[in-house]
Amino acid sequence: MIREAKIEDIKQIQRVRNSVTENILSNPNLVTDKDCEEFITIRGKGWVYEIDNQIVGFAIADLKENNIWALFLDPKFEKKGIGKQLHKVMLDWYFTQTKQKVWLGTSFNTRAENFYRKAGWTEVGTNGKDEIKFEMTFDEWTNNS
Repeated sequence: MIREAKIEDIKQIQRVRNSVTENILSNPNLVTDKDCEEFITIRGKGWVYEIDNQIVGFAIADLKENNIWALFLDPKFEKKGIGKQLHKVMLDWYFTQTKQKVWLGTSFNTRAENFYRKAGWTEVGTNGKDEIKFEMTFDEWTNNS
């Protein structure tokens, strides 16, 4: 069900990204197919969760900026443990590549904020004016997972 993302998956990844009801892109053109390709082939790695050959969720880690670039689910597939599985695969891989702490930003008062808190991420401030910034260290991950 979980596998590494490939360039051919980008159209479905974009469909999932643009289907969300929280953390919505103000302009879907802000994240291009070329951006996705760069993040899954050059900057880091991505994973997709498939059901019946349809991608219903994805996660992408960025080694260049030590950042979780994306973790999104099609809203129809939330609350089934898919996000937790993608999160675990992504962070297990990330911390085999580097022991640098990883960070992410997410909107305030969202399911994502609650998800990351429950997963052991530490709030460290804000990312821009509209997002909470969270961090996870190698030690926190190995103690939580």
